[in-house]
Amino acid sequence: MAGEGRLSPPNPLAALRPPRNPISRALLDKVLGRIIAAAGLVFGLQALPGMIGQVGSMQLAWAWVIGVAMFGGFFALAVASLVQRGVTTVESFVAIAYLIALVTWPLAVDDPSQVQSSVPWLWYLCTVATASAASAFSTWIATGYLFVAPAVYGFIRLTPSGGAVSPQRATLDSVYAILLGGAVLILVVILRQAAANVDQAQATAVARYSEAIREHATELERVEVDAIVHDSVLTTFIQAARAWSPDERELSTNMARNAMSHLSAAASTTPFDESDTTLVSVVDRIEAAVADLGVVVAVRRGPIEGEGIPSNAAEALYSATVQALVNSSQHAGDGPGVERWVAIVRDAGGMTTVEVGDTGRGFEPASVPTERLGVRVSIHERLNNAGGLATIDSAPGSGTVVRLRWPVDVLPDADPRADLSPGPAGETGAPEGSA
Repeated sequence: MAGEGRLSPPNPLAALRPPRNPISRALLDKVLGRIIAAAGLVFGLQALPGMIGQVGSMQLAWAWVIGVAMFGGFFALAVASLVQRGVTTVESFVAIAYLIALVTWPLAVDDPSQVQSSVPWLWYLCTVATASAASAFSTWIATGYLFVAPAVYGFIRLTPSGGAVSPQRATLDSVYAILLGGAVLILVVILRQAAANVDQAQATAVARYSEAIREHATELERVEVDAIVHDSVLTTFIQAARAWSPDERELSTNMARNAMSHLSAAASTTPFDESDTTLVSVVDRIEAAVADLGVVVAVRRGPIEGEGIPSNAAEALYSATVQALVNSSQHAGDGPGVERWVAIVRDAGGMTTVEVGDTGRGFEPASVPTERLGVRVSIHERLNNAGGLATIDSAPGSGTVVRLRWPVDVLPDADPRADLSPGPAGETGAPEGSA
């Protein structure tokens, strides 16, 4: 084979995916709310016997109000954490209700002697209240609550209604509550900071991914515009400059109309058109373009029925085919022995092959300058961007065969020309000596 122009199929942005979050602020708040709700139910059950034993020494109204507020708050927190609605509001209510219960405790106890034999039942709920404050409030407010609630409890322990314990015992209880609540607060702050960093990293990654998509779309549009300019506008100018006879002028007029149509279609088509079309419609468009070309081209249809193909791939096959035909009409020559053909076939594996050939002058593909857009942009890059592959088989004096294949991931092991080999007149095939 004299020369084969081949570009590997691109895989633009195929490896880019939005990063998955191992942890996020929303996930952390969800888990934290459920943990606090579970702790509230567990510690609430632990405090329930003490509340029942001490309720007789308290004002009944206070006992009912505080009991319903605290235990109802724990139940509401469990429900809110499951449905993920109002978790922060319920946590705030639990923290505030607990602090009010502590402050009003000395006023609610009628008989301190029944309390002095044990501890106030609110003691069992101190950690749950500080954890609720750590989750619901800002760091500074939660820190203040961490010290205020245990300090109020320690002060109550010094009073007769709180047990009248020694200052050492009251201090020990307060410090214990501060240390336990402080550990919870520190853990919440660290996890939230880590989650915020992950969220920020993901936002940055998504922004960069979006920017890469936009840049890739811009590059595709640039290639499309380059191809349209060369295929339609420049070719029309060249044909118009060479038009002397009435037939040539009519051909130039038709090419100008086609150029205007291409530019209008490009302006209304996005580079990521995900719609499908049929291969039959593509072949119909190729036949219409051949009719306006001004040279004789045999169009041979092989098996082309089947599922649709993406519109971007169909457009790439059509435009590259037309460009190859234009190149053949301009450079292959018009001698009596020059034949031109287009053969289209789709095999059982789903690969579509379009062969554009002639028996004209031929050329050396490796010698085509890189600044020439006709082969590089209009044929190779256009097919590659659609997931296909274009190859050129040509040599001086031996004609030219351009093969367009899509998609390239189903390329057969055998020579693809086997389906387009020469046959009896009227059958799909390429003339001998075209390669």
